[in-house]
Amino acid sequence: MIVVNRFRVPEVDAEAFRADVELAHSTLARGKGYVGGTVGRNVDDPTLWVLSTTWENVGSYRRALSSYDVKLHAVAVLSRAIEEPSAFEVVEPETVLNTGSPRSLG
Repeated sequence: MIVVNRFRVPEVDAEAFRADVELAHSTLARGKGYVGGTVGRNVDDPTLWVLSTTWENVGSYRRALSSYDVKLHAVAVLSRAIEEPSAFEVVEPETVLNTGSPRSLG
Protein backbone atom coordinates (compact mmCIF):
# COMPACT_ATOMS: atom_id res chain seq x y z
CA MET A 1 0.00 0.00 0.00
CA ILE A 2 1.14 3.53 -0.74
CA VAL A 3 0.43 6.54 1.46
CA VAL A 4 0.79 10.00 -0.08
CA ASN A 5 0.55 13.03 2.21
CA ARG A 6 0.83 16.43 0.55
CA PHE A 7 1.51 19.65 2.42
CA ARG A 8 1.22 23.35 1.58
CA VAL A 9 4.06 25.12 3.40
CA PRO A 10 4.89 28.84 3.13
CA GLU A 11 8.49 29.32 1.98
CA VAL A 12 9.38 31.13 5.22
CA ASP A 13 8.50 27.92 7.12
CA ALA A 14 10.28 25.53 4.73
CA GLU A 15 13.43 24.95 6.78
CA ALA A 16 11.54 24.10 9.97
CA PHE A 17 9.02 21.99 8.06
CA ARG A 18 11.79 20.04 6.37
CA ALA A 19 13.27 19.08 9.74
CA ASP A 20 9.82 18.13 11.05
CA VAL A 21 8.81 16.04 8.04
CA GLU A 22 12.18 14.28 7.94
CA LEU A 23 11.75 13.36 11.63
CA ALA A 24 8.20 12.17 10.91
CA HIS A 25 9.46 10.03 8.03
CA SER A 26 12.29 8.47 10.01
CA THR A 27 9.89 7.71 12.85
CA LEU A 28 7.38 6.06 10.52
CA ALA A 29 10.24 4.11 8.88
CA ARG A 30 10.83 2.26 12.14
CA GLY A 31 7.32 0.79 11.98
CA LYS A 32 6.89 -2.91 11.30
CA GLY A 33 5.75 -3.38 7.71
CA TYR A 34 7.40 -0.20 6.41
CA VAL A 35 8.83 -0.85 2.92
CA GLY A 36 10.16 2.55 1.81
CA GLY A 37 9.45 6.21 1.48
CA THR A 38 10.52 9.67 0.39
CA VAL A 39 10.14 13.30 1.27
CA GLY A 40 9.87 15.60 -1.74
CA ARG A 41 9.21 19.17 -2.72
CA ASN A 42 7.52 20.20 -5.95
CA VAL A 43 9.96 21.51 -8.57
CA ASP A 44 7.51 24.11 -9.91
CA ASP A 45 5.86 25.17 -6.65
CA PRO A 46 8.27 25.12 -3.68
CA THR A 47 5.38 25.52 -1.23
CA LEU A 48 4.07 22.03 -2.11
CA TRP A 49 5.71 19.12 -0.26
CA VAL A 50 5.02 15.38 -0.19
CA LEU A 51 5.71 12.52 2.19
CA SER A 52 5.23 9.24 0.36
CA THR A 53 5.55 5.91 2.18
CA THR A 54 5.03 2.32 1.13
CA TRP A 55 3.78 -0.39 3.50
CA GLU A 56 3.28 -4.15 3.35
CA ASN A 57 -0.45 -3.64 3.98
CA VAL A 58 -2.95 -1.21 5.45
CA GLY A 59 -2.77 -2.86 8.86
CA SER A 60 0.97 -2.17 9.09
CA TYR A 61 0.38 1.50 8.36
CA ARG A 62 -2.46 1.82 10.84
CA ARG A 63 -0.46 0.08 13.57
CA ALA A 64 2.48 2.42 12.89
CA LEU A 65 0.17 5.43 13.32
CA SER A 66 -0.90 4.20 16.74
CA SER A 67 2.65 3.78 18.08
CA TYR A 68 3.82 6.12 20.84
CA ASP A 69 6.83 7.40 18.85
CA VAL A 70 4.69 8.25 15.82
CA LYS A 71 2.17 10.06 18.00
CA LEU A 72 5.05 11.99 19.57
CA HIS A 73 7.13 12.78 16.46
CA ALA A 74 4.91 12.46 13.38
CA VAL A 75 1.23 13.13 14.10
CA ALA A 76 1.68 16.90 14.39
CA VAL A 77 3.23 16.99 10.91
CA LEU A 78 0.75 14.54 9.40
CA SER A 79 -2.14 16.63 10.74
CA ARG A 80 -0.89 19.50 8.54
CA ALA A 81 -1.45 17.45 5.36
CA ILE A 82 -3.84 18.69 2.70
CA GLU A 83 -7.29 17.24 3.38
CA GLU A 84 -7.60 14.52 0.73
CA PRO A 85 -7.55 10.72 0.55
CA SER A 86 -3.99 9.52 1.11
CA ALA A 87 -3.99 5.69 1.08
CA PHE A 88 -3.64 3.90 -2.26
CA GLU A 89 -3.54 0.25 -3.16
CA VAL A 90 -0.78 -0.93 -5.47
CA VAL A 91 -2.15 -1.81 -8.91
CA GLU A 92 -0.31 -4.59 -10.69
CA PRO A 93 -1.33 -6.82 -13.60
CA GLU A 94 -4.03 -9.32 -12.64
CA THR A 95 -4.60 -7.93 -9.13
CA VAL A 96 -8.14 -7.76 -7.83
CA LEU A 97 -8.79 -4.18 -6.82
CA ASN A 98 -10.57 -3.02 -3.72
CA THR A 99 -14.22 -2.07 -4.26
CA GLY A 100 -15.42 1.23 -2.86
CA SER A 101 -17.81 0.84 0.03
CA PRO A 102 -18.59 2.71 3.21
CA ARG A 103 -16.42 1.63 6.16
CA SER A 104 -19.38 1.91 8.53
CA LEU A 105 -23.14 1.89 8.23
CA GLY A 106 -23.77 4.52 10.90
